[in-house]
Amino acid sequence: MMYRDLGNTGLKVSEVGFGTWGLGGDSYGTTNDTDSIKALNVAYEKGCNFFDTSDLYGQGHSETVLQRALGQHRKQIVIGTKFGMLPHTGFDMKQDFSNGHIKNALHSSLERLNTDYVDIYLFHSPSRSQIEDSESAIKLLTNLKQQGKIKAIGVSARSPEDALWVIENTEIQIVELNFNLIDQRAIELDVFNKAAIKGVGIIARTPLSFGYLSGKLDGSEIFPQNDHRSNWPLEQRELWATAPKLFDILNKGKQRTLTQLALLFCIADPAVSTVIPGMLSSTEVIENMETSILDKLNLAELIEIRNIYKENRFYDPTAKNG
Repeated sequence: MMYRDLGNTGLKVSEVGFGTWGLGGDSYGTTNDTDSIKALNVAYEKGCNFFDTSDLYGQGHSETVLQRALGQHRKQIVIGTKFGMLPHTGFDMKQDFSNGHIKNALHSSLERLNTDYVDIYLFHSPSRSQIEDSESAIKLLTNLKQQGKIKAIGVSARSPEDALWVIENTEIQIVELNFNLIDQRAIELDVFNKAAIKGVGIIARTPLSFGYLSGKLDGSEIFPQNDHRSNWPLEQRELWATAPKLFDILNKGKQRTLTQLALLFCIADPAVSTVIPGMLSSTEVIENMETSILDKLNLAELIEIRNIYKENRFYDPTAKNG
């Protein structure tokens, strides 16, 4: 496993981290805690030291499972958790970024994680106006940082455009954003260069576009209600499922999977500190973690990926309507 600086925070993170959204058991279908704990331990054994979670995932269950698996390694791992997103269904996100909520949320997260500090505490998908009106919250978080309860403050941005605004207009140290083979808005907005100039750490989320870039889904799957992908219309899921065939040409003659190609793309820019694929099994963990030892993508491959992206449409902007 290779490691990178998380911006100017002083933290070093594995370039392939672990996204624990699915471990909560309410967003990617029902999960088995025994399997989740095994997957987390395999990741740690493979050199993964960054684990991304939230008090939203399973209403805190993801944090609890993470503690059960790796609590004994607390000093050796970097934990990022999020606050402000309340339980909801569909795309109607309920949120609370008030100071009272932040204090209670952090206290509860620390209890579930059985720790007295969290390495990174991130606003969970705030709107632009919520970021602009976050002066009071930032003061509170800064105070909590001074108390040693937080090492770094971050924003898990709702969009790459919001991520850019955070980088250019705040002193936030870490930004988490959507970035993958079929969502290259961060490149078009020059987010990575601007983050590097300011020393902001970048966490790339949704690297597999909800699993579709693995090539293991065809878009016709029927997901249970406790799988967030059931919220998306069939047409959008089918559109995502077309992508792997387009990019598979880059793997011709290469000893790597489509999943590994997708992750290699996310960490091609050195400004990206870590990529956080979601994983539910040890098999997925091994495949993802071994990406770090593969040859990085070369310039010709990156140009070809950009061309494929520009020549195709992968998202219907009306998909969230209704």
